[in-house]
Amino acid sequence: MLRNGLEPWHLLIVAIVFIVLFGSRKLPDTARALGKSMRILKSEAKAMKTEEATAAPVEPTSVQMAAEPTAAPAQPEPRTTPAEPTVTTS
Repeated sequence: MLRNGLEPWHLLIVAIVFIVLFGSRKLPDTARALGKSMRILKSEAKAMKTEEATAAPVEPTSVQMAAEPTAAPAQPEPRTTPAEPTVTTS
């Protein structure tokens, strides 16, 4: 029954549905935005591959992990009362 998945007339029906749904004015803008998104995705994927290739995988050893100081929680500064003015009598 289903010898070929998509035949040319299937694609024609899909194109007509897109034109009816989105209108012929928005299709070029949509295609342009999709193209920009694909270019950005390809460049980011390429950058990630080159970044992984240049960076040597460094895993911290147990000695390095033990030597790293742990951050202590910040202590609030102690409250001080304003100093009372000193009165000097001569």
